[in-house]
Amino acid sequence: MAERDITHALSFDIEDWFHMVEIEAVNDPKTWDGLPSIVERETEWILETLRERRVRATFFVLGWIADRYPGLVKSIASEGHEVSSHSFWHRRVDQLDPETFRKDMQDSLDAIRAAGVDHCPGFRAPTFSIVPGSEWAIDTLLDLGFEYDASLFPTAREHGGYPCPLGPHVCEIAPSGRSISELPMSIMRFMGRTTAFSGGGFFRLFPRSLIARGFRQCEAAGNPVSVYLHPRDFAVDTPRVPMPATRKFKCYVGLKTARDKFRWMLDRWKFDSCSEVLRHHPAMDPSAPHS
Repeated sequence: MAERDITHALSFDIEDWFHMVEIEAVNDPKTWDGLPSIVERETEWILETLRERRVRATFFVLGWIADRYPGLVKSIASEGHEVSSHSFWHRRVDQLDPETFRKDMQDSLDAIRAAGVDHCPGFRAPTFSIVPGSEWAIDTLLDLGFEYDASLFPTAREHGGYPCPLGPHVCEIAPSGRSISELPMSIMRFMGRTTAFSGGGFFRLFPRSLIARGFRQCEAAGNPVSVYLHPRDFAVDTPRVPMPATRKFKCYVGLKTARDKFRWMLDRWKFDSCSEVLRHHPAMDPSAPHS
């Protein structure tokens, strides 16, 4: 498969700057309505940039956002993008019990549907928090009609990680034995270690040459890159609150160059929504042999 023949998965987690897990200053949802917001402005910039390049993407929308900004969700859908769920409250799945998670997901679906979007095929867990021990979440997704998951991070990270194949695959970790299409996060080998490179703080931190290296590694294996970004990744003036130094670095590094780097990436590689990338990947063909 030629490099230019591979279509990569472009996605955005639509949340506001204060939807950060385990940051005490913004932990209480009761305070969120009183905080300044950047989500509409930055998402509109993302939509404009994609429109200019005629690129479709997946927007994993937080139910809390859909509930407060239904017009934003309508704008995303009206431009032909896929709307999927990022949960309602942006809580780590591995810290919830099954009943609480089910309610959170149903509330998310209800908010997205109330905003005028009936089809919500995919889910991405906040901070990729489906980890060993929380496989029950896949059964909940299947019960609620989700068609694919994009929550597995196939290497160790701050909030866990889940060992899994490195590209799109049929995921069979649900306790019920049922399967779901999975689009895991992309990783690369660098200096003897594995690291993400195509989203969030990794994308803002790494130089273009290193990001291009990650794309080449995935393409050489015949896999699409899964890109995940947030509105706050492009907001140089995003509000700042007290947090540990390491988190501060991850949250704010590379903000000044993120827009140019994003445009460079769109101009260099071919992208589509998560559903379309999964639909065309050989691993999703039920007649294909499984290794």
